[in-house]
Amino acid sequence: MARYTESVCRLCRRENLKMYLKGDRCYTDKCAIERRPYPPGQHGQGRVKFSEYGVQLREKQKVKRMYGLLEAGFRHAYKNAAAAKGKTGENLLQGLELRLDNAVFRLGFADTRNEARQLVRHGHFRVNGRKVTIPSFKLRPGDVIEVRERSKKVVRISEALEAVDRRGVPAWLDLDKAAFKGTVKTAPAREDVTMPIQEQLIVELYSK
Repeated sequence: MARYTESVCRLCRRENLKMYLKGDRCYTDKCAIERRPYPPGQHGQGRVKFSEYGVQLREKQKVKRMYGLLEAGFRHAYKNAAAAKGKTGENLLQGLELRLDNAVFRLGFADTRNEARQLVRHGHFRVNGRKVTIPSFKLRPGDVIEVRERSKKVVRISEALEAVDRRGVPAWLDLDKAAFKGTVKTAPAREDVTMPIQEQLIVELYSK
């Protein structure tokens, strides 16, 4: 299976946005975008002027990298959003937020979405009492996500939970920290996605 293996700090620098792809490191002065706030590469400090297409492409790349998806997975998420009722852009963000790996990250069971994806694949979580190993599993309001009993001793999960207060848990999720359990209270609203995203640019790009 294809995956990105280069430095994720380059991705934040390319998009000129701190996307918190390295967990705790992003909150320190070691964060690459704090030390070198310009795009990577030989010509990174040069003046760059994007065309209309370039602006749309950068927005799509930013969101794709933020949620840790490759092009095929992101395009599939867009097609599902376009087929659903309502605004395509908002449907896209809602679908991305309702992925199991994202919910695991949002609840604080992992420091990053990449780490959450790995933990899900390794079978550390149950949804409504059943083990789920598919990171893209789509959650619904009322679903209960819990850490498997034997996985509660996993150091990475317990350490991530200790730091959850700094990041906070979104309003559409409810976390029972002591029980290693979280509940999807409702579908996420547009205002629950606090990162600077212009989803309409992605819709315009894929509509061409």
